[in-house]
Amino acid sequence: MKEALEAIMLICLGLSWPISLVKNVKAKSAKNMSFRFILLIIIGYIAGIFSKIISHCFNYVLIIYLINLLIVSGNLVIYFINKKYDRI
Repeated sequence: MKEALEAIMLICLGLSWPISLVKNVKAKSAKNMSFRFILLIIIGYIAGIFSKIISHCFNYVLIIYLINLLIVSGNLVIYFINKKYDRI
């Protein structure tokens, strides 16, 4: 039950990242993006992943952590691309 609740939390939180990613790609500006916020979220997901690895809890929740980390990392990449657009 603990893993199911954690998975629900991660899925609910994770649903916002693809929406944010698409919005940021379309915006072509980093003015409404926060590098620190994105980095903080990435650190949180990495901590969750390490928690699963250290506790040897290799289950579907770890996969959700990895998917969310990948999508948020995509937002970080878009941040730097959009920063270049802002300089032009």
